[in-house]
Amino acid sequence: MNLSQIKLVVTDMDGTLLNSNHEVSSRFFELYEALKKRNITFVAASGRQYHSIVDKLDRIKNEIIVIAENGALVKQHEEELLVTPLQRSLRNELLSEIQYIDGAHAMLCGKYISYFDGQSVAFLDQLKEYYSSYEVQESFDSVTDEILKIAVYHPISAEDYIYPAMESFDGKIKVKVSGKNWVDLNHANANKGFALQNVIERLGLSADNVLAFGDYNNDVEMLALTKNSVAMQNAHPNVLEVANYTTTSNDNFGVERVLEKLLEQQN
Repeated sequence: MNLSQIKLVVTDMDGTLLNSNHEVSSRFFELYEALKKRNITFVAASGRQYHSIVDKLDRIKNEIIVIAENGALVKQHEEELLVTPLQRSLRNELLSEIQYIDGAHAMLCGKYISYFDGQSVAFLDQLKEYYSSYEVQESFDSVTDEILKIAVYHPISAEDYIYPAMESFDGKIKVKVSGKNWVDLNHANANKGFALQNVIERLGLSADNVLAFGDYNNDVEMLALTKNSVAMQNAHPNVLEVANYTTTSNDNFGVERVLEKLLEQQN
């Protein structure tokens, strides 16, 4: 892989940059400082909410670009670069369908606050890892916030239990299996690829200047943007098919190993 022209690094969080304990390695932060010295922009792209992403990257949060909620929100420092909310007309239609999925729990994701209803309280310990800023509402009917995404959780398998029930909406919205337990429902244009293209154009770069990492289906559009696309060893088969390269797993410093090669080539 020729990494000599890379000017932007973008990586997914869960299953990619984060290990299985949801931690960022100290080695990554060391490599980030070396990237910064070479004027290489870093972008964190996740299905997580904005606050959950910057909590993990707190020491560099004022220096990076964040693509949150699968691309529905793009933010740099305090500036919102792109906001793509879910149409309000679809929200109730989607929630109505979700209530018939046995074991499923829905969250409404605003820009900076996520909303749970009373039915999800028992799962808050599992959900708080991904939604650090949240409110519990008795009913979703009382939520007036602009909604960027509906995240649907299943304790066994999102791909087996949630996706088949929501697949018919794909096209009208984006329906993405974003992890073992998650399906995300976004505006049709709210995906990491659309958001990343916006960032690339803002910076005056081309897709050839981008190095991208991912592991799950909500990374596919982002990885398809560049020839310098890397799937984690632990990636979903769909991601392994789209990406041009693979690296070791998220528990074996897969992102860091490629970043080390990038820095070697740009010395």
